[in-house]
Amino acid sequence: MNTIYIISGPCGVGKSTLSKELARSIKKSALIKGDDFLSMYEDGSEPPWEEKITIMWKNILSLTQTFIQHDFHVIIDTVVENELEWFCKHFSYLNIKIKYIVLRADANILIERLNKRGDPYLIERSLFLLNQLEHSPSNEKHLFDTSHKQPAEILNEIIAGSEFEIL
Repeated sequence: MNTIYIISGPCGVGKSTLSKELARSIKKSALIKGDDFLSMYEDGSEPPWEEKITIMWKNILSLTQTFIQHDFHVIIDTVVENELEWFCKHFSYLNIKIKYIVLRADANILIERLNKRGDPYLIERSLFLLNQLEHSPSNEKHLFDTSHKQPAEILNEIIAGSEFEIL
């Protein structure tokens, strides 16, 4: 049975690292990075933020459907705010698993990671998203703390864990 892994969380939590490792460890998988869709506009043609998010999710959905039709597992690396239900309903008729994981880390660890990688301008956004994602009732059972864990440990728990399944 194919699986769609949706990896969400604030900036600096390890979404990209985990998503890449997951794609490397699962045979016949495809990695979709939401940020790729947000950065594809030329100067002067960039739509408003809400429209960019809508376009991004439509593209993620289309690519995911295509990969599933070709028998791939799909890993999606993006921040999920309120799109999860909309996205999942498009796959409810298929015999697939969807695992939704919201990575989180302590605020001081996020700040440290963002400073270390040279992205201090993302700290405010990251802390805002951390608060928003942690306090969303739909994320409660999908939260996964990465504060003191290595990527390999996180990867093993996510692959083995059924608690992240929504379909």
